[in-house]
Amino acid sequence: MIKRGILTIAAVTAAIAVGAAQAADPTFFRIGTGGAGGTYFPIGGTIANGISAPPGSRACDKGGQCGVPGLIAIAQSTTASVFNNAAVQNGELEAGLAAADVTRSMFLGEGKFEGKAHPKLRIVANLYPEDLHLVLPKGSSINNLGDLADKRVGIAQAGSGTQVAVLQMLEAWGVTRDNMSEAELNNSQSAERLADGQLDAYFYAAGWPVAAMVQLASTKGMALHSFTEEDLQKINGIIPAYIPSKIPSGVYEGVDNDVLTPAVSALMVVSSDLSEELVYGITKAMWNENTRKLLDNGHAKGKQITSETALDGVAALGVPLHPGAEKFYKEAGLLK
Repeated sequence: MIKRGILTIAAVTAAIAVGAAQAADPTFFRIGTGGAGGTYFPIGGTIANGISAPPGSRACDKGGQCGVPGLIAIAQSTTASVFNNAAVQNGELEAGLAAADVTRSMFLGEGKFEGKAHPKLRIVANLYPEDLHLVLPKGSSINNLGDLADKRVGIAQAGSGTQVAVLQMLEAWGVTRDNMSEAELNNSQSAERLADGQLDAYFYAAGWPVAAMVQLASTKGMALHSFTEEDLQKINGIIPAYIPSKIPSGVYEGVDNDVLTPAVSALMVVSSDLSEELVYGITKAMWNENTRKLLDNGHAKGKQITSETALDGVAALGVPLHPGAEKFYKEAGLLK
């Protein structure tokens, strides 16, 4: 079952407009995101708002919504990448936000998903880099991932791309479920447990700043592990989709140094069952001036979501673009 997430402004607008919308049938478009304390949920909500134009709403040129006519997009809170991709494959969601490495593995049926290919997955856009946060109690530190053996570690939710990647990383340093006390929690739950002294560390991959960590840093305090360049190269060798990145100093209160960490791209994924016309309209709406304003004025990561970077790394993943998205990018001169 899909979690019933908080509906976006687009859905609320649609409800208000019901009386005026009798002449047109709305098209509902569900976008799987992540937990409310992470980055997927607010970003998914912004995208949903931007691509929506409910029946009966004011025209774009008259100050109304500038999305796909008749479309009501809804951002739903889920357990993130693995769940979203599976739900898109099964027709339980029309779209989802998902990490690039998980999307590739699920599409091809590789690694953890051996023999379980998800051939309907199609990419609409590369969105932004998700930086892996390894959160520690204030004043604490570790030398490397091997120090997490025999510790209480939050490894993110089951069904999340973070957990899949983190378990691979930890194993390379000799840490497994057998020699650590793992907790499968979302970001907000992990932050609460760390603050209460019930966790020694937790992982979460998301675009900074992450709301739950902002709150943790400003209340109980926290530290972030900064990986060595050698460890980043080792991780890249294990999971090529995770590349060296940096969380700048000052993003979180009390974290006054640049934090070196691996990062993976967040993608917007849809099903191959969706029509070319619909996905073309959605892609076009994602990159119009109205959605640009929404992205720039929403979550801080929204500014990094641009049409110029929408195809970065996509060709190398081996997961096809949806034909509707491909049509838009060709027309816009972004794809040959």
